[in-house]
Amino acid sequence: MERVAFISLHTSPLAQPGAGDSGGMNVYVRELAAALAQSGVECITYVRADRPGLPREVRVEPHHTVVHIEAGEYHLPKEALVDVLDEATAAILADIEQRGGVDVVHAHYWLSGEIGHRIKHALGVPFVVTFHTLARVKGAAGDAEPDYRERAEAAQIGCADAVCVSCAAEADDLVRHHGQPPGAIIRVTPGVQHAFFAPGDRGGARRAVGLPDDVPVVLFAGRIQPLKGPDVAIRALAQMEHTDAQLVMIGGASGVEGAAEAARMHGLVDDCGVAGRVRFVEPVPHHVLGTWYRAADVVMVPSRSESFGLVALEAAACGTPVVASAVGGLLSLVDDGRNGFLVPERTPAAFAAAIDTVLADPAVATSMSMEAAIGARSYTWASTGRHLRDVYTDLMRQAPVSCS
Repeated sequence: MERVAFISLHTSPLAQPGAGDSGGMNVYVRELAAALAQSGVECITYVRADRPGLPREVRVEPHHTVVHIEAGEYHLPKEALVDVLDEATAAILADIEQRGGVDVVHAHYWLSGEIGHRIKHALGVPFVVTFHTLARVKGAAGDAEPDYRERAEAAQIGCADAVCVSCAAEADDLVRHHGQPPGAIIRVTPGVQHAFFAPGDRGGARRAVGLPDDVPVVLFAGRIQPLKGPDVAIRALAQMEHTDAQLVMIGGASGVEGAAEAARMHGLVDDCGVAGRVRFVEPVPHHVLGTWYRAADVVMVPSRSESFGLVALEAAACGTPVVASAVGGLLSLVDDGRNGFLVPERTPAAFAAAIDTVLADPAVATSMSMEAAIGARSYTWASTGRHLRDVYTDLMRQAPVSCS
């Protein structure tokens, strides 16, 4: 195993998570590529140049390079990228040929999967795909996606030599909605940079980010879009018994209707009568996010669906209890009643009650904090990278999956 082509067409690992289309997937791609590079695999990550003036290549670290390819006009929304897939594929293939080829192509998200699928047939190399989210799973949670995305994902699953999932729940969703794929289902669990995400002094963290010491703090970290449930967070705050609690919302507008959704959230704060208790914070550098986690009493993850839930894992690594929707990968990260609470109903009242329970009993909060930090220790990017390197090597020795 010498070289892998990562494809992350619509969002760059160099981008600021929490704004636009940048989120947990950016962190996942960046950290996974770094882990592979540190295990001796050369990793080339291909992303679309979304603005002028970007360098052709960025050497992130030894063995890890990000390549900006030209495909379509710069400022295209994610929804329009389906129209530039031919151009993007040709540009990536040309760069791969110039470099002398790759051993494996690994696509992230369905748009990149379309390109990876084509590269498999063009070069005869193993095709690995990580969807990060599936259209049918989102649809089941109330976030409908176009039919052409469902068809594309089905075709990719039918030809992929391996489909990577983050947890058992994501594997179950894959099989439930698409049947058992002809290729392997590989569990590639995300990790944590424990140098940045670790327990620490809450008072010091609060002083660093400008939060008061004498009130409960609930943290929401995620893009401002319906899928992530920012409205649930605001309504839950309004229904909490701890009427002195503050809600910090870290994240930016996302998607073509992002600005309107952000404005709606500001209006909802006024409508719920909590204007003096909500603080909106623009996205912060990823390594700084740990300070915010440590400053909070509870981290709230009210998503409609989550393939994994990196926010929940990073918060747990900082020793902060998590109250989360009982969906997807959150089911494997939050041990209900031990390191946080799972909320099956996903209603503001249910979230409010769970958060109040943590805030009302310091012994419960301390126990959950310890359990959260201990449970997160086993999640490391280094072990994930070594595992994926071995997966690639095995795939290179096997007969490829025939396109169905």
